[in-house]
Amino acid sequence: MVVCSTGTSGGIHKIFPVNDKYIENLGYLLAVSSLITSKHFSDKIDEKGKKMAFLYNRLESKTPSGLALSSSFTSYFMSDYFKNRPSKCNSEYTSPDQVILCPDNNQSVYCHLLCGLSQREKVVGVSATFAHALIKAINALQIYWKELSSNIRSGHVSEWITDLDCKNAVSAILGGPDPELADVIEQECSHKSWEGIITRLWPKAKFIECIVTGQMAQYIPTLDFYSNKLPIVSMVYGSSESIFGVNVDPLSKPQDVSYTFLPNISYFEFLPIDHEEDMNTIVDLVDVKLGCYYETVVTSYFGLHRYLIGDILQVTGFYNNTPQFRFVRRKNIVLSVNSEATTEQDILKGLASATLVLESSNSMLTGFTCYADISSFPGHYVFYWELKAKDVDDVVELDENVLEECCYALEESFDALYKRLRSKEGSIGALEIKVVQQGTFDSLMEYFISKGGSVAQYKTPMCINSSETLAVLEDKVIARFYSQKSPPLNL
Repeated sequence: MVVCSTGTSGGIHKIFPVNDKYIENLGYLLAVSSLITSKHFSDKIDEKGKKMAFLYNRLESKTPSGLALSSSFTSYFMSDYFKNRPSKCNSEYTSPDQVILCPDNNQSVYCHLLCGLSQREKVVGVSATFAHALIKAINALQIYWKELSSNIRSGHVSEWITDLDCKNAVSAILGGPDPELADVIEQECSHKSWEGIITRLWPKAKFIECIVTGQMAQYIPTLDFYSNKLPIVSMVYGSSESIFGVNVDPLSKPQDVSYTFLPNISYFEFLPIDHEEDMNTIVDLVDVKLGCYYETVVTSYFGLHRYLIGDILQVTGFYNNTPQFRFVRRKNIVLSVNSEATTEQDILKGLASATLVLESSNSMLTGFTCYADISSFPGHYVFYWELKAKDVDDVVELDENVLEECCYALEESFDALYKRLRSKEGSIGALEIKVVQQGTFDSLMEYFISKGGSVAQYKTPMCINSSETLAVLEDKVIARFYSQKSPPLNL
């Protein structure tokens, strides 16, 4: 079989061969991570409960020569390994396989929510592959909660769910009318504020499970808002090319997560980041040094392809003798309009400061990306922000003073060279925040999916570098704000 990477990290899709061992490795890692979370969050073995997992499939395509082409998760979900997995007998998910395999993602997310709500007392964890997918599910709940409640009240699935396998499986889970549960859903979802909505609808939920490292860190404040600050567990680290490691300490804070590499998955090597891709300096997994930074090199067992992954990792410790790594940043994701280089880590640091400023308003950040605009002189950084009112029925009110202060907070967090070029030399212009319409980042996701991406593996690009993608965003801009003061120089 042939797998296609999402392309949302580097902007280019990669196609590579895989075999059954690839599928087994993915299933093995998911099983290990499930055991770890059960160990930390289950009070009793016989009361494990279920995960409401927002997992998605997509239709396979064909290469020009006729080979089946799919994303890594689609390959897994369509495999006999997944369909015949031992844990299936224990119904570990609230959703049946027919919902996961439904190729229409709108029908799938609706049915995921319907199954999760109808089994609300059994839900102990809420999960998705990436944080973005979980936020998307909450947005769908805000749109459909009245209809979902009506389905539960009547015991019938909506007519627009046309995937018959999916509809029949969900109908079996509903079982029949449940007006009392419908009343609870309507009562909780009718509140003006949706703060803590996850714990209000699923009172036995103990954790949120999704990847929140790297560019997914932007969604942590939103997840905290909706979940009443349930523990956020970032369990696995991987890419389309290979699975790398698992988090053996799920109770660690998102910013402190380290992943223990699994040496039986692929052959791992590491390139010290100060050697500029000189492959003669490469070291094996057993030779990495504590505190040092490396770029991962993977040789897959299924096709003997060797990949420079492009992730920068830091060695943080050892689990027995196995190295543990912290994800630092993508190698080539930087902003620059002059001689400065603003990294992903710099951007996330600035974003954390800016969202603290935003808390003084009634708005919260639900999506962002950025790019370096050099179309005029001096060039400047542009951040696209999608905002949402904290209270569900409110319209976002753009506070000019708050958003200008957010611009300043971003700039203040950047390094000394940026500040000197911006404040002293004037060779970098004022940072700009462009507020876009609600739903813009869903449109951006749909654009990437139309180019061959997958909902389950989609990651909002932290930095944009294509004119086509920028056009999607520019068409949705509703307001612009600039930093009105220069950041202080570091003396």
